[in-house]
Amino acid sequence: MNFQKNSHRRLGVSLVFSLLLVTFCIGTGWAQSEMIIYPSKGQSQEQTEKDKFECYGWAKQHSGFDPMAPPTTSAPPPQAEAKQGGVVKGAARGALVGVAAGAIAGNAGKGAAIGAASGGLVGGMRRRDQNTREQQAQKQWEQQEVSKYTQGRNEYNRAFAACMEGRNYTVK
Repeated sequence: MNFQKNSHRRLGVSLVFSLLLVTFCIGTGWAQSEMIIYPSKGQSQEQTEKDKFECYGWAKQHSGFDPMAPPTTSAPPPQAEAKQGGVVKGAARGALVGVAAGAIAGNAGKGAAIGAASGGLVGGMRRRDQNTREQQAQKQWEQQEVSKYTQGRNEYNRAFAACMEGRNYTVK
């Protein structure tokens, strides 16, 4: 069971890194990191590269975001809840209750069958609800992490562009 929790956690973390990488490459990442920089005052290629490097450092310090660092998460993924319900557990519990109720009514076997069926149904619904809650928590966490990454990246891009424009470059 501990293996399942660790596997689920690793899957969630790798999923987030994949989402961050996709966001980086498709969305805000490559499109904005590959800004078009034009030397408005005829700066040489060497000077442009020097200015880019210096603006990279300034923007990184100003924004607290390093576009060269691999994406990381700011919080651990949500913990999986202790497993609840389940069809088999629910059926077993229902059968026990049904036996007792059926014995009182005079037919323990019929009571056990009814109890097992209803207990299995309730147990299955509990398990499904728990899985839904866990999936929603995971999705919300992933969205928060991607949003934090995007905000940091956008702040870095704004700072980098301001630095380059301050050095007489046109940035688009």
